[in-house]
Amino acid sequence: MTDPDLPPSLDDIAGLAATALARLPQHFADFIRHVPIIVEDFPSADVKQAMALESPFDIMGLYHGVDLASKSGGAASEELDHIFLYRRPILDYWCETAEPLSHVVAHVLIHEIGHHFGLSDEDMAAIEAEA
Repeated sequence: MTDPDLPPSLDDIAGLAATALARLPQHFADFIRHVPIIVEDFPSADVKQAMALESPFDIMGLYHGVDLASKSGGAASEELDHIFLYRRPILDYWCETAEPLSHVVAHVLIHEIGHHFGLSDEDMAAIEAEA
């Protein structure tokens, strides 16, 4: 973190995400390298509307794109794939739970990577345990 007297910045969250990504098993990391990880304070108005969120704090991360299990023969563009991490909801959860921030960011990131792979919640839990 840059300054211990300030809340973690977008760059701080991005750094924690990069560290979590570096800890993924290589066979998963190879498939996710092309997917940008974008850290924003909150989801966009379009995301809030599309997901019918009551509050921008209702979502900590989002996978946007076509999961690998659904892609066929290059029909879907890889440019559509993105993983979003939302700093303010992540920080809110962190303050409420007192979990280490690095664990919260890793959990959200791994969950969204799981959606990229089309994995179940059980599969995602196993990946997180291995990371």
